[in-house]
Amino acid sequence: MKKSSWLRRLGTFASLALMAALMAGCTDKMIVLDPKGPIGEQQRDLIYISTLLCLVIIVPVLIITGVIIWRYRARPDNKAKYEPEWEHSTKLETIWWGIPIIIIIILAIVTVRYTFALEPSKALDSDKEPITIQVTSLDWKWLFTYPEQGIATVNYVQFPEDTPIRFQLTSDAPMNSFWIPQLGGQLYTMSGMAMTLHLQADEPGEYFGSGANFSGKDFAQMRFTANATSDEEFEEWVEEIKRKAPILTLDGYKELAEPGVSQVQTFSAFPEGLFEQIVTKYAASHNHGLTTREVEPREQTKHGEDHNDIDVKADDTKSEDLEVPAEGSHDHHSETDEHAGHR
Repeated sequence: MKKSSWLRRLGTFASLALMAALMAGCTDKMIVLDPKGPIGEQQRDLIYISTLLCLVIIVPVLIITGVIIWRYRARPDNKAKYEPEWEHSTKLETIWWGIPIIIIIILAIVTVRYTFALEPSKALDSDKEPITIQVTSLDWKWLFTYPEQGIATVNYVQFPEDTPIRFQLTSDAPMNSFWIPQLGGQLYTMSGMAMTLHLQADEPGEYFGSGANFSGKDFAQMRFTANATSDEEFEEWVEEIKRKAPILTLDGYKELAEPGVSQVQTFSAFPEGLFEQIVTKYAASHNHGLTTREVEPREQTKHGEDHNDIDVKADDTKSEDLEVPAEGSHDHHSETDEHAGHR
């Protein structure tokens, strides 16, 4: 009997040791806890604070549970006090209700504070001008267009370190989620909407990026590399693409938008207004009847949803009728305003 009890205990300790070993082997992949930008650092701090506050409740409960099980276990020589008539203790009730309530209040205050501080469309404080990169999620690939540089890439994005990046997000496929874990939290990409996400890399390096939302059979292939470099390397990279890469025509984009995986691609130019055309392509199905007037920023729909902050006329014109030059894109600024989203 004693041998069987010791074997059970040994098995329990062995299971715990195995779990600890497996978790230790995964620490090198917990990149969300190794941030390389101001947004990622604040989100990591929020994770730590929330975890510690929850542990204040969880750890004592687990310890007390073990003590109770051990102290009141069924044994003939158990000398634990037996009180069958006991039913209430004001002191204990105050402790196990008061402490969780206080922690929940603290957690709510911290969460609200960080929620406003990390609002995705809020510009980052910096002495440098932000760079705008337009992101379109496709089946099953990512298209990045640079309106200021006039180039485009697929499944690869590069930008200067220590420079705010203003990502403008939309989708020409099922809804997805844009995520660079070491730089900041994810933000959804949705058809007919243009969302804004500000991120920044504080040091050079290659960062893992992916889609964080199920979108079909090859959604696992929607990965990309986010490469932060020096200003000089970024300019050289842009110039090299302009010299060597082909042009993305409108027909080329339609072919690219067809469902399928893709390798890294670069383009020296793209159709002017391509991002805006992708957004307004679905305007008729997202504007809840607003077909003849301008969609104002943060206008509320009947269901309480925010419209995309796009400064264009939403009319009944079909996207196929929009004429977009097929030749090289010229430098232009997107007319997409900042739009609040959810990380």
